[in-house]
Amino acid sequence: MSVPRPAAVIVLAAGEGTRMKSKTPKILHELCGRTLVDHMLAAARGLEPERLIVVIGHERERVQAHLTRTSPDAQAVVQAEQRGTGHAVRIVLETAGGIDGTVLVTYGDTPLLRAETLATLLERHEQDRNAVTVLTAEVPNPYGYGRIIRDTTGAVLEIVEEKDASPEQRAIREMNSGVYAFDGPLLADAVKRVSTSNVQGEEYLTDVLSILREDGHRVGAHIAADYVEVEGVNDRVQLAFARKVLNSRLLETHMRAGVTVIDPATTWVDVDVTLEQDVVIHPGTQLHGRTAVAEGAEIGPATTLTDTVVGAGAVVRNAVCVEAEIGPEALVGPYAYLRPGTVLARKAKAGTYVEMKNAQVGEGAKVPHLTYVGDATIGAGANIGASTIFVNYDGVNKRRTTVGEHAFVGCDTMLVAPVNIGDGAYTAAGSVIDNDVPPGAIGVARGRQRNIEGWVARRRAGTKSAEAALRAAETGNQQGSKS
Repeated sequence: MSVPRPAAVIVLAAGEGTRMKSKTPKILHELCGRTLVDHMLAAARGLEPERLIVVIGHERERVQAHLTRTSPDAQAVVQAEQRGTGHAVRIVLETAGGIDGTVLVTYGDTPLLRAETLATLLERHEQDRNAVTVLTAEVPNPYGYGRIIRDTTGAVLEIVEEKDASPEQRAIREMNSGVYAFDGPLLADAVKRVSTSNVQGEEYLTDVLSILREDGHRVGAHIAADYVEVEGVNDRVQLAFARKVLNSRLLETHMRAGVTVIDPATTWVDVDVTLEQDVVIHPGTQLHGRTAVAEGAEIGPATTLTDTVVGAGAVVRNAVCVEAEIGPEALVGPYAYLRPGTVLARKAKAGTYVEMKNAQVGEGAKVPHLTYVGDATIGAGANIGASTIFVNYDGVNKRRTTVGEHAFVGCDTMLVAPVNIGDGAYTAAGSVIDNDVPPGAIGVARGRQRNIEGWVARRRAGTKSAEAALRAAETGNQQGSKS
């Protein structure tokens, strides 16, 4: 049977989430590169619903701004007062109008719920011709959950809460996830009849099930294959658990597609990361955002890449790279920092203790160690000596430096932008270059060395340096007399 397309998916996301103890609304907390609510919306999109609706309430301006930015296809409906799940659904139906077809109701704090699980719920709902079908799960410890009570045909008689359950009912391990597939018109009628005669004075969506059953309609259930999927996130402990589970899923998918992950326990990836076949990920690696790593590249150990593209066969070790592009067979690290706008061409190198920002490094060019490259273009085959500084900022403006192809910049050179080093040109070690160096020339900008004899003996008398110098002088005199 093909999966029926729901008329609407309603995501309940209006609650405050006080147990998170956070200034950030619960549904905007992130794991694996997406917020809680964005994970749920991604799963809902997998069903291709005709309408995608999110109920917002707590800090609704902030949540609305987030949804406008990340989910323009979702309609936000405001529940100004949080008066229960039934009230939230009623507000949606009153705002959105009648919904003819299947309505799926989910929550914004269940990031582990898969589209495949929701699809099987819809299949069961269609197959059994239920008025409502509850997504349930069999949990090892059902304490605190509402229990599913079925009749001999498998239909749901009722959902009994922990405090109201008998000892026999408490032994039941099938629990209510709170996710439902409803017949739209029947839901619209029943939700209007939900009572507030309870301790909290709220409208509970679970009451709709009793109303539909009393009206003679069938209430069914579908058991999720993995109970972990339906567990919500209510505090930081559950958030960390969900992150671990989701990360394990992502790594398993990558490994089965041909990626080697040396130590999954210390490797973290976001949902939008792409890894091609034969990529090797070493321990302590974090891949964030839309990072993409091409075939045969090696990443790590102890490397963090954010929104970075890595070419085939490149090696990146002990590095932090943000919005950078690393070409095929390029080498980065150890202990390198590539900031936004950095582009390394094929076989280029950014070595140990190298920092780059808004820099283009040509094919085969090398920046081996102890160097800052900011706002620069380095030509193919160029070599940048140790301790070179691209002086790009004058306190007001950022200016650019260009180093030509196969140029050689000597160690401890200061390149004061704007300046151009021509193709095949050299700079002498220790120079401060603030004028262009023509192609094939060498730029020398340093004072001539002079030695002042006897300075240590006169100005540092009694020090170990003076004693060493005296011994050296005596040794030299003795060797001179022997000759």
